[in-house]
Amino acid sequence: MGINKRYLAAFFIFLTIEIIIALFIRDNIIRPYVGDILVVILLYTFIKSFIRKPIKFLPLYIFIFSVMVEILQYLNIVEILNIQGNKVLSTIVGATFDIKDIFCYLVGCIILIIWEVHFIDKTCFGD
Repeated sequence: MGINKRYLAAFFIFLTIEIIIALFIRDNIIRPYVGDILVVILLYTFIKSFIRKPIKFLPLYIFIFSVMVEILQYLNIVEILNIQGNKVLSTIVGATFDIKDIFCYLVGCIILIIWEVHFIDKTCFGD
């Protein structure tokens, strides 16, 4: 199976960016929009780090997963799981439903599709 070190490195870069956004950015564009776009790319790089076999619809699967998480936020999953007191877990899961988040996930997944179609075989990230 093996680890794709380039995707793993990209994952840690995106993770660091997401942590910086979560902890230090309090604006009206980067935190609510760019962070949500990057989170699907973060998931993609994590999965591609450990699964070298091509997954034809991976961006679509990530989008569906992201929408499901957003629906769970709508259903107040943080309160159901009683984790509202845990800042880290409640931040990861998210506590507030916003339809704009789903749009951001879609944008992130479109970026991934473009990446796969146009660059995956031409870059050092290729499997």
